[in-house]
Amino acid sequence: MAAESAVAIHVTTRRHHEPSSPRVLKFKGFLFALIGLIATGILIARDPTWQTMLLFGLAIWAWCRFYYFLFYVLEHYAGSKRPCAGISDALKSVFNRSNGS
Repeated sequence: MAAESAVAIHVTTRRHHEPSSPRVLKFKGFLFALIGLIATGILIARDPTWQTMLLFGLAIWAWCRFYYFLFYVLEHYAGSKRPCAGISDALKSVFNRSNGS
């Protein structure tokens, strides 16, 4: 029983390690770009119409702008007191502020 509680404590106090090496971060960025290129290629190969390409481009643009809004605009222009840890944290911050919390 004591061993089980020791394991539970160890698991709950463990922190997520964020890579700080520029080499690792660049590799991660390269993998994101590669995934995006492969997904784009597959999507266009499945339905090679200009409407698909236009809608896909608009979707990418809109999601990029939304991401920018969450992490830059809210922090620098809307008076957020602290930086957000992720998308879910940023959305919680937006909804808490709009509810008067």
